[in-house]
Amino acid sequence: MYAIKLTEISAQFLRKLDGKAREQVLEKIEVLKRTPLEVGKQLKGNLKEFRSIRSVGQRYRIIYKVIKREVIVIVVAIGIRKEGDKKDVYELMKKFVKLGLFVED
Repeated sequence: MYAIKLTEISAQFLRKLDGKAREQVLEKIEVLKRTPLEVGKQLKGNLKEFRSIRSVGQRYRIIYKVIKREVIVIVVAIGIRKEGDKKDVYELMKKFVKLGLFVED
């Protein structure tokens, strides 16, 4: 069983969600405790060290990193997929990575 850690960014977003959406996101995060490498998908490009799983009716994405040697899943971001929008969760992640906000291993 993997331990789950939330970054401050993901924790802030989670706190802003309404009750039902928060519940659904938390249920998906629970799944990550058991099978983080079997759910979601590997991201590409400069996000290749992260994985993504869908939640809340495919609208939200939970972006996470699995650290096998420590048996930890770090949920680094939670957000809405808005392709072509600068607030798209993947676009925000690219900025965070470029700024070096997720370099822990």
